[in-house]
Amino acid sequence: MGCDGGTIPKRHELVKGPKKVEKVDKNAEIAARWKYCALSQEKLQRPIVACELGRLYNKDAVLEYLLDKSAERPNTEVAAHIRGLKDVKELNLTDNPAWEGERRNTKGDTYEDIHCAMFICPVVGLEMNGKHKFCYLQTCGCVFSERALREVKTEICHKCGDPFQDEDLVILNGTKEEVEKLKEKMEERRAKAKAGKKSKKSKVSELNCKPLDSRASSDLKDASQNGECSADSAPGPSGACSSSKNGKPTTTTGSKRSIQDMKEKSEAYKSIFTTHSSAKRTKDQTSNWITHTPYHF
Repeated sequence: MGCDGGTIPKRHELVKGPKKVEKVDKNAEIAARWKYCALSQEKLQRPIVACELGRLYNKDAVLEYLLDKSAERPNTEVAAHIRGLKDVKELNLTDNPAWEGERRNTKGDTYEDIHCAMFICPVVGLEMNGKHKFCYLQTCGCVFSERALREVKTEICHKCGDPFQDEDLVILNGTKEEVEKLKEKMEERRAKAKAGKKSKKSKVSELNCKPLDSRASSDLKDASQNGECSADSAPGPSGACSSSKNGKPTTTTGSKRSIQDMKEKSEAYKSIFTTHSSAKRTKDQTSNWITHTPYHF
């Protein structure tokens, strides 16, 4: 049972057993969620936005996805719930003073701390590296750690001072259960917004289809009873009568009035217009219209 060179194989080398389940490196998984865009898998760079489910994106990647959804991109199912820029919120992050980025390890001869994060909590100072829970406010976009909101209970943002409620809190990169709760809230919020839009449209259509006001109808009734409008006369578009009882036409606000009938105007003023008697000519005074052609024969 020997091989060349007198070596004896062992049992695990000859008999193949079940394959071992590959374990995902937790540090690599945390870094992928907190340091890289969930859509483009590139490093997070300002401006950074977050969706209603708490995932982090580069704003440029979201804009490219919204402009051309037909393009073949990986991880498009992650952003399937994003319909427009209204569904994401730009985050107001606090820089970590201890973060040096890639400038420190340019040569590759120094120790690189994996747990060092680009951003921190402005209240407690915890690093946003995945070890601690962080959340953002949908009203202003400020990011805090859950410990800061739990220890310092307030209804005003610690950073900008805007008021908020518990419903405005969204956990960043939460667990599956937390993501499912956020998804239910998102669907409820969108359903309420859709119902509100439908109610507004129905109100506008009702206002457009309403008849004349009760005041206008009552005024018309009073005018007919007082004798202002006769039975033969029909109200015009402005609601006034076109003729009186005596049969004489009454001038309305919208009717045209001849300038020559105006007594307050002088004769010199009336003579300017073509309706004046001086402007009218008899048949003898008028001449035939003569046209001259440029052609000479």
